[in-house]
Amino acid sequence: MSTPLFDDLPAALKSVQTRPLLVMRLDVKPIVIVGETPGPFRRVGIVPSGTFSGERLSGKVLDGGSDWQSVRSDRSTTLDVRLILQTDDGTNILMSYRGIRHGAADVIQRLEKGEEVDPADYYFRINPIFEAPAGKYEWLNRSLAIGVGHRFSYGPVYSVFEIL
Repeated sequence: MSTPLFDDLPAALKSVQTRPLLVMRLDVKPIVIVGETPGPFRRVGIVPSGTFSGERLSGKVLDGGSDWQSVRSDRSTTLDVRLILQTDDGTNILMSYRGIRHGAADVIQRLEKGEEVDPADYYFRINPIFEAPAGKYEWLNRSLAIGVGHRFSYGPVYSVFEIL
């Protein structure tokens, strides 16, 4: 649907351009349940390892990352993740992202049991930001990204895109 205000915008404000940045696979230990808190139901996924690969950077995910999850009253799950990426050339880059996952109750139950679910059957999106040292990867410090996720029994896989 078009509105007069939208119609009057310059072309650069009418759409978002992206390019592939990386695909990342995370290994996650069994979820640690914290339970009901004064806020949401909390659980934490510990990330001991993973890999990432893209045209401009590839490498491994170092041990020590975590995914602090909040299961909200509408049964959606929000993510708050911190990771250390180590590129193939030995550069350490911090990656953090917030995300949200939701879908029909039966689909989410199957996911949480580790069953195979079609990624088109639920919504799983993230918004990564990076902190890189000066040098080859410092361009990441000035970039925003979006990602589309899918949950496997061992952990998630994300296709991450740089927003141009």
